[in-house]
Amino acid sequence: MLRGEQAVQIVVILVSVLGLWVGARLLVDAAVRSARRFGLSELTIGLTIVAIGTSTPELSVAVDAAYKGLGDIAVANVLGSNIYNLAFVLGVISLVRVIPVAESLVSRDGVALLASTLLGGVVLFDLRVTRLEGVLLVGAFVAYTALLLRSSQTEVDGGSEQQTEQSTDQSLGDDSVTRSITERIEFPGRDAVFLAGGLALVLVSGDYMVLAASELARGAGVSEWVIGGTIVAAGTSTPEFAVSLVALRRRSLGVSVGNVVGSNILNITGIVGVAAVARPLAVSASALGTLSWLVAVTLLIVAALWTGRVLSRLEGAFFATSEVTRWILGLI
Repeated sequence: MLRGEQAVQIVVILVSVLGLWVGARLLVDAAVRSARRFGLSELTIGLTIVAIGTSTPELSVAVDAAYKGLGDIAVANVLGSNIYNLAFVLGVISLVRVIPVAESLVSRDGVALLASTLLGGVVLFDLRVTRLEGVLLVGAFVAYTALLLRSSQTEVDGGSEQQTEQSTDQSLGDDSVTRSITERIEFPGRDAVFLAGGLALVLVSGDYMVLAASELARGAGVSEWVIGGTIVAAGTSTPEFAVSLVALRRRSLGVSVGNVVGSNILNITGIVGVAAVARPLAVSASALGTLSWLVAVTLLIVAALWTGRVLSRLEGAFFATSEVTRWILGLI
């Protein structure tokens, strides 16, 4: 039976999840509208702008935890979120509808996803992430983003591949995914206000989530690594889940995959890197088990996407079940 303090911490976590979700949605909506004004391709917006927006909760939690010296929560949140995104979010989405994906999303971004995961594994193998390693990780994400922007410009100039991507993807640029109540609110400087307000809400919610999760772990006798890799990870992944569900409802199936792939690449490189630059990270040996699980799930997802460029319902059921199993094994 839950004690009073534990119940309060759970309520704080739930309220923080809501704050993270609302804040991230404000960020995403405002960022996508701004990005479209600069002529970015639709697929690039999904893989970068939306991915960055939906990953702001992970960034907030990881950096806040790093400053507090809670390396386990910072890194477990990232690794757990990546597993949750791939296994549960994509798994559940594909159970509702088979997900076809664009060729470039498989050949280019699938390879980048696998490479970034392996790079994160190499960096974390000694259970520490130094500032220099953090800079290298951030550099890897910047290089990937530059590649995307260059590819986007090539697609816009060439036209043919872009048309193929749009017909398969029906991506974010047609307003189908980003349409929300914020689209119907008009006032001068709207997007700047939503960007600032969304960022503030994410930062405050992330700070409360870290404090509540660490207290809950100590009070319940559960390790900070387990709490960070399950409850906090699922909470910070709610924006990715929300965007993928909206994309599915709007028949923008490719966005469901692009959002997750882009977020995962950012998490393991940019977010771990920024957190380590803020303060070098040290994690427990439990990181190696979670890291191995993430590498295995990533390999299987990339392989599944290569087979016919779809994620079938059977594959989705397998991945969703694997995530439920991970939670059971971690919390018992």
